[in-house]
Amino acid sequence: MDTIGQGFEPADGDGPALTAAERAAELRTAHEGLLQIRRLVNGPSGAGVPAPWELRLMPRAVALALEAAGLPPSARDPQDPDGPRTRTGYRVGPAASGDDRVEVTWLGPPGSGAAEEEQERLTACATALERLGWVCLLYRGPRRRRFLEVEPPPAP
Repeated sequence: MDTIGQGFEPADGDGPALTAAERAAELRTAHEGLLQIRRLVNGPSGAGVPAPWELRLMPRAVALALEAAGLPPSARDPQDPDGPRTRTGYRVGPAASGDDRVEVTWLGPPGSGAAEEEQERLTACATALERLGWVCLLYRGPRRRRFLEVEPPPAP
């Protein structure tokens, strides 16, 4: 994996919409690299638990796992990055509860129906992340919107 700001950057749900064709090969290489790093540094646990670099860069690692699982990231207009969303999907960001966790939300443009599908879609996000060793908890937050809190597995 390259350093942040260089090379492949996983979609966190706050950037512009990207087409699958633009990202397929890069995404596959990045995800295979993640799994290989896990096998090399995690000893007997292998690819089943996050590697140390994933714990240091959790939002990036979680976004990579979700994108590699084929889940769509939310998007914003590149001309107006603080404006309304242009596509429905996941968004990965820091959790309000602490530095050792990230939060995954399901967001979309106004009127997109994202709120109605968030429980089902966040459950799919949790399934994808749990397969890779992350611990996920589904909560209901302000305005009764659901979010997923993701944290590393407990230390053995």
